[in-house]
Amino acid sequence: MNIMALLNALPGSIAQGLIWGVFAIGVYITFKVLDFADMTVDGSIATGGSVAVMMMLSGHNVAVALVVATIVGMLAGMVTGIFHVALGIPGILAGILSQLGLYSVNMRILGKSNQAISVDKYNLILSLRDIHGAIIVSAIFCIVVIALMYGFFGTEMGRAFRATGNNEKMARAQGINTNTMKVLGLMVSNGLVALAGGLYAQYQGNADVNMGRGAIVIGLASVIIAGVVFKRFDYNYALRMLGVVGGAILYYIVIAVVLWLGLETTDLKLISALIVAAFLALPHLKGKYAASHVKRGGGKNA
Repeated sequence: MNIMALLNALPGSIAQGLIWGVFAIGVYITFKVLDFADMTVDGSIATGGSVAVMMMLSGHNVAVALVVATIVGMLAGMVTGIFHVALGIPGILAGILSQLGLYSVNMRILGKSNQAISVDKYNLILSLRDIHGAIIVSAIFCIVVIALMYGFFGTEMGRAFRATGNNEKMARAQGINTNTMKVLGLMVSNGLVALAGGLYAQYQGNADVNMGRGAIVIGLASVIIAGVVFKRFDYNYALRMLGVVGGAILYYIVIAVVLWLGLETTDLKLISALIVAAFLALPHLKGKYAASHVKRGGGKNA
């Protein structure tokens, strides 16, 4: 095993981690802030990529393409919200239904299973061919998203949004329309996810209807890793979201190390599941170890 091969792969892992960091912030908003298990994201990231690529292929500039992709992602989140609050469908099932429907929508948008876009013919803002440029651009997007969301959380609507996630019954008792907050949260979350899809489609040079398959695992892994590794820096929402981006970067670095060790790319889904399971189990095992240590100490003192 050549250590230089691993070092050469790290910039690409950081670039991917930053792009998926935008996606992970979207997942963080629903899973952690809103306390809503949203499965729509597997579909809306592909929707964002599909819309962005097709708009650029149609002659629109990249900024317009990304804005429209974000708006379409927000509409996907709104559909999930309507399924849940207006039709009474449980949150997880509402997301699965939206995800399922988005597959057909994405096929309609693309016209086929995938569409390629070349940096040689179109003015893409990031590309796999320029890893260092991709790192800078995606880092800027992460910083802007974190700043905007941090500002939003400080507004009256943002506080109502956070209250809905913390204690829905109490928020409702305070006169907050929790249904509206849920729909808003799902729209914001899936808008960010679709934006990440637009960025990732440019980075890899194509949009694919299956590009979001298993994406929720990456998002959850990023959020969970952030909760375990960066817990000491969990002072405010800006640092929490920054930690989520760091979690996404760490996730892709771990993947790079695993591939460097010689595992097959076909094992990536299994590896992802094991990474999530490990970081989920870590706090529990740590607590059990601390409790047993206290008991042993108490027994000796007695």
